Amino acid sequence: MNVNLSEQLSETDIIKRIVENGEKSLYEIIIRRFNPYLYKIGRSYNYNHEDTQDLMQDTFIDAYKHLSKFEGRADFKTWIVRIMMNNCYRKKEKLSFKNEKIMQDVHEQSKPLFVSQNNTGKVVHNKELGSIIEDALSKIPNDYRITFSLREINGFSVAETADLLNITESNVKIRLNRAKSMLRDELTKSYSYKELYEFNLIYCDAIVENVMKKINEL
Repeated sequence: MNVNLSEQLSETDIIKRIVENGEKSLYEIIIRRFNPYLYKIGRSYNYNHEDTQDLMQDTFIDAYKHLSKFEGRADFKTWIVRIMMNNCYRKKEKLSFKNEKIMQDVHEQSKPLFVSQNNTGKVVHNKELGSIIEDALSKIPNDYRITFSLREINGFSVAETADLLNITESNVKIRLNRAKSMLRDELTKSYSYKELYEFNLIYCDAIVENVMKKINEL
């Protein structure tokens, strides 16, 4: 895949060329571009690495099959993340996971969970730290964990997060503050949000290969 082409094309351009010209190979750009986001979503639902990869593949294939229905009214990132979330939810239903109750008695004010560090570069590659943070997040009820993932890990705005979860912006803030409070109880050190649930590039090629193989069979 041409690197310059990958960087220059927007999702709208890619979809148009796939749908109108049948350029299936361009879908690889979509997969590589959104692999990290979908991985973080799957892990935020407490799925293990293997199940998350399966859900990612299903999501990319579902998205591909419905590319012609993407109207561009919403951001493509929001659109494909919603598909991933729906797949994660359906899988949980099949596994008889119980829905978490929403706590409303949360104070709006909350001090920052993480503060900047001078040695961030060293921390990024600290696998032990990553395990500690991931373990802490896994103990948070699903509603709060997903809100935290969308808002702080995947970078969605409050409005976008509210839209994805079908809740009010006020509830997004409430859940986010509660999630931070819960994490603060688990963690004693402060690190950057971006260090959470990193998707190792070694897995990216495998996802691309598997998805593209199935798409070419369609």
